[in-house]
Amino acid sequence: MTVQSDVYVIILLTILLGIGIVAVSKKIDKLDPLQEPHGLLAMVIMGVQAVNHTCIDNMGKRNGDAITPYICVLWTYIFSANIISLFGLASPTANLSVTLLLAFITWLLIQIVEFKYGGVKAYFHAFIEPIAPMLPMNIIGKFSTMVSMSLRLFGNIMCGGIMMQLVYIGTQLLSDKIASAFVHSPVQVFNFMGPVIAPLLHAYFDLFSGFVQTLVFVTLTVVLIGNDVPTEVKTVQA
Repeated sequence: MTVQSDVYVIILLTILLGIGIVAVSKKIDKLDPLQEPHGLLAMVIMGVQAVNHTCIDNMGKRNGDAITPYICVLWTYIFSANIISLFGLASPTANLSVTLLLAFITWLLIQIVEFKYGGVKAYFHAFIEPIAPMLPMNIIGKFSTMVSMSLRLFGNIMCGGIMMQLVYIGTQLLSDKIASAFVHSPVQVFNFMGPVIAPLLHAYFDLFSGFVQTLVFVTLTVVLIGNDVPTEVKTVQA
């Protein structure tokens, strides 16, 4: 039985994030409530507050407070997985099994909310709305969110990785051509043009694209779950 190399990266990333989250949490617990936090702790607190406000706006206070820890972990994990390729490791989110699992969790939460506020009868009746012959299309539509979210994240991160591989192949050829021009014969040298050209492209394909794809996935998760929370519940709990 062959274990994918991505599994080791996933385990490593999970351990590092787990240690980091516990360490930051302990430091926050030790903060003096009368003093203003600074540096990393201030950024973490501001980030959690921003996520919490977004969740409350879309789901109401009780639901928003309950799901905020998960959304914060989702933010941290996906963004870290997206940019870990900067350190020479394969991005876990370039593996469809990872993005499909994350999308499945979002899909499952949506179903739970639909059951909670709509009831079992309304949930299954929706499969034959507006007419019974729509049953096959409604079943496909029920799972389309999970598939589209997983493929969007997977496709974009995978594409970025492929583009950077092509860039390094191109810079290697360019380095060889430049060196060959000086010695007047074909030679293979160190890829010295890579560090010159690649950093700017890494900033786009890894950092910027990784942030945008994280934002899209998390925003869709919050909005799609919030869409099934009745307006009166959001208003009462606000």
